[in-house]
Amino acid sequence: MRNYFSVLLILLLFLFSKCLFAQHYKIEIELPNEAGKQVRLAYHFLDKLYAADTTVLDSKGAGIFEGDSLLTQGLYKILIDDEHHFDFLLGADQQFHLYNAGTNSAQMKIKGSEESEAFVNYLNFLETMKTQSRELNEQYKTVDENRKKEIREHLQNLNAEMRAYREKINHKLPGSFLYKFLIANEVPHLDTSTLPVEIQQSDSLLLLAKFRYQLEHYWDNFDYTDERMLYTPFYKPKLETWFTKVLYPAYDSVKPYVYQFLDNVESNPRIFQYAASYFINAAINSNILGMDALFVDLANDYYLNGKAFWASESTLDKVRENVIFLKDNLIGKTAPDLTLENFDGEYVDLHQIDAEITILIIYEPNCGHCKVFVPELYNEVYQSYKNKGLEVFAIYSMDNREEWTEFLTEHHLFDWINVWDEHQTTRFKILYDGRKTPGVYVLDHDKKIIAKKLDIEQLKQLLADTLK
Repeated sequence: MRNYFSVLLILLLFLFSKCLFAQHYKIEIELPNEAGKQVRLAYHFLDKLYAADTTVLDSKGAGIFEGDSLLTQGLYKILIDDEHHFDFLLGADQQFHLYNAGTNSAQMKIKGSEESEAFVNYLNFLETMKTQSRELNEQYKTVDENRKKEIREHLQNLNAEMRAYREKINHKLPGSFLYKFLIANEVPHLDTSTLPVEIQQSDSLLLLAKFRYQLEHYWDNFDYTDERMLYTPFYKPKLETWFTKVLYPAYDSVKPYVYQFLDNVESNPRIFQYAASYFINAAINSNILGMDALFVDLANDYYLNGKAFWASESTLDKVRENVIFLKDNLIGKTAPDLTLENFDGEYVDLHQIDAEITILIIYEPNCGHCKVFVPELYNEVYQSYKNKGLEVFAIYSMDNREEWTEFLTEHHLFDWINVWDEHQTTRFKILYDGRKTPGVYVLDHDKKIIAKKLDIEQLKQLLADTLK
């Protein structure tokens, strides 16, 4: 009985030590042409490279990268110097031997990691497919129609062969990161032949069908909830393309998709941090009218309620400041009412202006842009539409009446509504974000904000469409 327990104890200790041993990485590298050099193990993270480990190769070019915990799976790089390096895929098995006589990833030889070795095999297969594709495309330029048809079919077969190869990997290594990595950039395409004839024959309906299909299937092959995808060069461009080119460029259309994305990744702190940071910055820097409303929503729902655990106090202060200056002048909102003193000392109420369109502008004469913009607004826009339902509520933002008078006189600006707030009591600079001038807002008859931050040409186009 004592012998039995001794054997059992030894077996348990062996299994325990083996388990502990498996929880660290050990990558033996052999680069015979780089003997004596310092070599770094680096990993891709979004669009940058970061060092994970360093070793100095011996006289035979051998070295070891080793650590007491597993590395995050992803696309890694053996970095000799800026001009000599190659990538390999690091999967679940992180104890293996890597040999490379050069710096071509396809020439690697890996033993001990089935997933990493399968990646090398795939690279070689991919190169074969590319060579065949190039040869066929070259032939296509010079052959007759019958041969062209054969080449097109052959190219389609190559694509099918690529898909079959990847599926074979998935069958052999189910749930592996390698399979996710290989299909990540494959976006399904709509088979237009399956659509009703009336859609196929209509350019506009066909375009709409393709847009909806891409919107619905864009992430089919890319698991954006998997943290390992951050450790590739794919995640950032994939997300940026989705936000800027796939989603319909309007606040009401974008917001539900962005919020769904964040809900799906919130359980993964690293992905959530990147995605929330990207969306809030993209929203405030977007050239799309109305996208600042998305910034305000994200700020309130993810930053100012404590979810943004990574944000410093200074970052939160900046976010809070932007919300204060943006929340009252979002497109679609009723413009905050202002009662300001005009040049003659009388008070004018913004909401009492009877006009189909009111342009509210905030300016200061010493602003270089204002010196050009305000006279152009008067001469090229106001003069053309003042008898068609346009009024301008021009706010001088400073407190120097002499300066104000000189500017109005120089540019003959006395026949639109000129107002100021000498003692800054109305908070107009906060209500209408007077941090940067000129500030331009377009209000409809009911004083709802319909546009802002437009240049002269954009104002002309808007008024041409609304004041006919």
